[in-house]
Amino acid sequence: MSKPVAREPQRRNSRSNRARILATARQELGRNPDITLEELARASGVVRRTLFGHFPGRAALLEALAEEAADSLKGAVTAGVRPSEPAGHALAHFVLSIWPVGDRYRMLLALARHDLGAERVAEILEPARGATTAILERGQQDGLFHTHLPAAVLSAGLESMTIALLEEVNAGTLEDDGTRVAVATLIAAGVPENEACAVVETVVAESRHRAS
Repeated sequence: MSKPVAREPQRRNSRSNRARILATARQELGRNPDITLEELARASGVVRRTLFGHFPGRAALLEALAEEAADSLKGAVTAGVRPSEPAGHALAHFVLSIWPVGDRYRMLLALARHDLGAERVAEILEPARGATTAILERGQQDGLFHTHLPAAVLSAGLESMTIALLEEVNAGTLEDDGTRVAVATLIAAGVPENEACAVVETVVAESRHRAS
């Protein structure tokens, strides 16, 4: 009976080390996408053997980050969908919900094409793409969003814009909590600037009221 009890602190320590390595990787890979695993181990405060015990190589580490990002994005998508709200408010709320996830894992953008591959990136983003397309379709039907492009194509364009803005955050040329991106997204979807700003302000105020 004593053996499982004795192993539990080891398991907790192992989970703690793994979480610390991933948290450090999110930070350090954003600064230096070419950081070695040995350098990452030192930055994480663990020995090389500990890091390689969790992640045998760079691919395993990046896949763990990708899994973490995918799970976080799925949760944000579920929380961010508001089918009962007007489409403009729903889109603003959705962008504000998923932006923190994108901001947290934006270091993957610098690694996506080379290390993860386009198919894996598409798989991670698929839940957000589907939800955005549904909101855009509803807004087009209501006459709020422009219909120059099909909803799925417009969704892809908005996704590319969001990724470009996250890359600007990576480059240090943009700081945003999601509000400016939400306004830009509404404008790109066809909402006049003044109206887009008012919608985002309302959504932000409602979110703060719910949280208080």
